[in-house]
Amino acid sequence: MGRGKITIDEMARPRWEASYSIVGAHSGIQICTWTKKALRGKGVCYKQKFYGVDCHRCAQVSPALAWCSENCIFCWRPNEWMKEIKMRRSEVDEPAEIIAGVVEARKKLVSGIKGAQDSEKELWEESFKLFPSHWAISLSGEPTLYPKLPEMVKELRKHKEVRSIFIVSNGQEPKMIEKLAKMDALPTQLYISVDACNAKMFEKVNRPKYRDGWKRLNKTLGLLPELDCRRVIRYTLIKGVNDSEKEMKGFAEMFEKTKADFIEIKGYMFLGDSRKRLVFENMPKHEYVREYAKKIAKMLPNYEIIDEDYLSRIVLLKRKNSPYANYISNAVAGRR
Repeated sequence: MGRGKITIDEMARPRWEASYSIVGAHSGIQICTWTKKALRGKGVCYKQKFYGVDCHRCAQVSPALAWCSENCIFCWRPNEWMKEIKMRRSEVDEPAEIIAGVVEARKKLVSGIKGAQDSEKELWEESFKLFPSHWAISLSGEPTLYPKLPEMVKELRKHKEVRSIFIVSNGQEPKMIEKLAKMDALPTQLYISVDACNAKMFEKVNRPKYRDGWKRLNKTLGLLPELDCRRVIRYTLIKGVNDSEKEMKGFAEMFEKTKADFIEIKGYMFLGDSRKRLVFENMPKHEYVREYAKKIAKMLPNYEIIDEDYLSRIVLLKRKNSPYANYISNAVAGRR
């Protein structure tokens, strides 16, 4: 007799339900602060500013809500509950089921905003009635652990309303990255998190569950130059932890080798469960992030600073010969 589908640990389930709308056995969605602000005319997220995604029509989701291969010290999620790193293909929900569930759950989450006095009625109508145009597969957990991720990307592409699909990964599953490429299922934009420039720092900051975690990350980074999609390095800057000038050269060398189209240098935020592992002083102000970005940019001859966002404490660098425009076109997501 089969074990049945993998589900979120019942002991941990109340904690997850308090933070996310759980979809099916192992997926989830959350409406972020910026989507709520956008619907009330109070600004948009840096991803709209940098790349032109639709903040008010964003679906921030995860097909592996409580599964992750790292326990990063800066993660605001309750990663002590993320004990599993394997999802058996035969036991997981189908992509179409997840997507349908996400759309319905999202409607419930945004429905109440309509009644706010400062609600932007036209934007709310689009957000509530139309299919989400931006899919951020990054909410919690590690999406590349979901064995049907390529099929999920392809399923999303069937919806003409979808303009952009972002996948944010810790780089611990290089075989899945290869699979996405082989199946012509790369997202519009693929993020790989790089928060350490050597194995010792990687163990301290990212706390991998795989013994060969550092090797896995570097294998993924080695794949980036050949991937036919927009590629982004995400570097979370933690003041006093991974920001020394001595190690800056190591980061610069890693970034250059990837030939990524964009590099996001983002300040760590003292939020959620990360407060159990770090202190307030580890959160850099935007001015600190900006100065660090300027210094490392001098070590990156093929990159230049092109934008920044003060509220999100992030600076954006772009490869000078990148074939991609900053803003994503209205073409079907993932089509190059």
